[in-house]
Amino acid sequence: MHSVIPLKVLYFGTPVVLISSRNPDGTTNVAPMSSAWWLGQSAMVGMADASRTTQNLLRERECVLNLVPSSLAAAVDALALTTGAEDVVPRKAQMGYRHVADKFAVAGLTAQPGHLVQPDRVAECPVQLECRVTSAHPFGAPDVEATAFELEVVRVHVEDSLRVPGTNHVDPDAWDPLIMKFCDLFGAGRSVRTSRLAAAWEIPGRRLEPVPVDPSIGALRAGGRRRDGGRAA
Repeated sequence: MHSVIPLKVLYFGTPVVLISSRNPDGTTNVAPMSSAWWLGQSAMVGMADASRTTQNLLRERECVLNLVPSSLAAAVDALALTTGAEDVVPRKAQMGYRHVADKFAVAGLTAQPGHLVQPDRVAECPVQLECRVTSAHPFGAPDVEATAFELEVVRVHVEDSLRVPGTNHVDPDAWDPLIMKFCDLFGAGRSVRTSRLAAAWEIPGRRLEPVPVDPSIGALRAGGRRRDGGRAA
């Protein structure tokens, strides 16, 4: 038997992406999102209009889609209720969002320069897609509060351990993407972490104990620089 229910979110199972974009001051903003899909050499992503990422993409017209492995669930959750916007809109503030200027540092991640676009890549993500915005569309009904971006993928970076030896193909057995299903984070078909978004969206259900971010995940330290002296956003 089926029941008619008003679902708060329609996250039936989508890949988690850390999208990096260029701030007005030239630094890189990093934000987790799970509204993304691909066709051919293009991607479509969607984000709320109030987000710093949306504002950056409309202005700069480029970004990096850093595809997240399941092993980075804690780092993603550290970013879940953060925003790069200095003025947190009331709705987000009520949900527990706070302003964070250095997203790399708060998640223990490492900035890595892009090749063809200005925003930094996330070094710990084994798949990184440098993209340019080709079009932007208002999205949502009945009230339009989001923007859907069509992106052209201009360069693909894949960690060697994911490649089928001797080819330019990704080994699907080696690639274990982080998947969001109704605010639970999944890897290898099993739940690995409950996102902080679950409480913010008031979604009930089984909840896993939060796992602290491992500071050894990345190489960023106080002062916004990596151990190797490189630049951090």
